[in-house]
Amino acid sequence: MSPGRILVVEDNPKNLKLVRDVLQYSGYEVLEATSGEDGVRLAVEESPDLILMDLQLPGIDGVEALRQIRASDRTRGVPVVAVTAFAMDHDRERAFDSGFSGYVEKPISVRRLPQQIRDFLRLGGVT
Repeated sequence: MSPGRILVVEDNPKNLKLVRDVLQYSGYEVLEATSGEDGVRLAVEESPDLILMDLQLPGIDGVEALRQIRASDRTRGVPVVAVTAFAMDHDRERAFDSGFSGYVEKPISVRRLPQQIRDFLRLGGVT
């Protein structure tokens, strides 16, 4: 049995492959979207246990996608974790102020990501 379904919203093919491979190796079922619009659609259709959302996306950005996900009764309670290359303290605070449940910095650490995901799922996103 899968430990959870994770929706990864990432427009960079290399980053998407890296995250997908690490999560699948850890036993997670991975859903993929390459735009904010597709991320919102898949979130509502598939009800994942957790969403990893890149902030810089084509079309609507991660913050707007989060707003739309939170507006749906079906996905309101799904933890959404911001994934971004912005590593400054104010960027982290801005992600939390926007309503994200957690924050993962790029470059993604393949060693830390599985534990980060377990923590996000266990704590409802907040770490």
